[in-house]
Amino acid sequence: MEYRNTPDFARELDARDLLKGYRKKFFIPQHDGKDAVYFTGNSLGLQARTTSRYVQQELDDWARLGVEGHFLAKNPWLPYHEIFPGQLSKIVGCHENEVVVMNQLTVNLHLLMVSFYRPNKQRYKIICEAKAFPSDQYAFESQARYHGFAPADAVIEVHPRDGGHTLRTEDILSTIKQHGDSIAVVLFGGVNYYTGQLFDMKSITAAAHAVGAYAGFDLAHAAGNVELHLHEWDVDFACWCSYKYLNSGPGGVAGVYIHERHSVNKELPRFAGWWGHTKETRFQMEKGFEPIPTAEGWQLSNAPVLSMAAHKASLDIFEEAGISNLHEKRKRLSGYLHFILDDINGRQEKKVVEVITPANESERGCQVSMLMLKRGKEIFTELSKQGVIADWREPNVIRVAPVPLYNSFEDVWRFGQIIESTLQ
Repeated sequence: MEYRNTPDFARELDARDLLKGYRKKFFIPQHDGKDAVYFTGNSLGLQARTTSRYVQQELDDWARLGVEGHFLAKNPWLPYHEIFPGQLSKIVGCHENEVVVMNQLTVNLHLLMVSFYRPNKQRYKIICEAKAFPSDQYAFESQARYHGFAPADAVIEVHPRDGGHTLRTEDILSTIKQHGDSIAVVLFGGVNYYTGQLFDMKSITAAAHAVGAYAGFDLAHAAGNVELHLHEWDVDFACWCSYKYLNSGPGGVAGVYIHERHSVNKELPRFAGWWGHTKETRFQMEKGFEPIPTAEGWQLSNAPVLSMAAHKASLDIFEEAGISNLHEKRKRLSGYLHFILDDINGRQEKKVVEVITPANESERGCQVSMLMLKRGKEIFTELSKQGVIADWREPNVIRVAPVPLYNSFEDVWRFGQIIESTLQ
């Protein structure tokens, strides 16, 4: 598509947008009586207007029924988690028996590492990207120490080449090959939180398997954002939060994917809890853990229904909009933002913005990370004053993410205008 940096062109794109009506399904923060430009769906997604109704339904059933709500609520609480696999499997690309909603992201990451990071004297290394999200770094460090290994030896980070900001797939694959049979697990973020780079998960998984290692991914910045085919790519395990692109509320319940070849393996070590015990005998309350032969077998506790209700409100919108439609609009929104920033740079005597998110459409999602070469904090402050809700990362990066469910092309144009007027 040939883009133009004009308000009429942005409005024309919005008029032709098949998903334009979905913006009205969300509460947009206000600034001076107008919709703010909300570009931080990569940090916290907006609240769907139906969320309060979904949560209120469970509160009403709790008030009306008490404990009987587990069986008699409109959406019975006992099997509440079972309503999610059909919708989530389409978003992350897997079979329904491979996905479960439970806990929070880092809790799930640790639980999965119990099963898939089982180091020995020869095979003990974790391969990850440099500048992974801090919670992932802490999980890797603590897991290595727990097993008696020094993190400096056990955790191998793949760094960008000198002068670069993102990783080359060939460098990731060569690192995996280099460390070979000393690797226990390859564990990357699907999309790097800082640069917005989308990694080639299919190739990384194949390379891990070629050296006898497991392959897993933290999809916090990928689920609900980019196209995923976890089962087809043969990924062993993955986890994600739901409060970013999945719009399920601050600290919302998280998700887990486990390939079905592992979920039917009762001998695979795990930390067990009663909600992962086979349903037929769960309430006999006897010793001897018998895991459910699906991803549900990793559950520890019964469903946090109020949090799950908010999750359900958002996933119903995803299902209605269609994940393929969302991916198509996401590509156009992100492409337009890249174009706007290039156009701004072309109008300056010196380049002022370096986009460190890959320009290649197949290597990015919604997020665009801007390395500010001039007056970065001043520009960020001015964006905030003029109603743009973005994200600052030290020392000089502004992260923005136009999200297809509720952002418009005019939002992108307005964002560019504010930056340009501030520079002038």
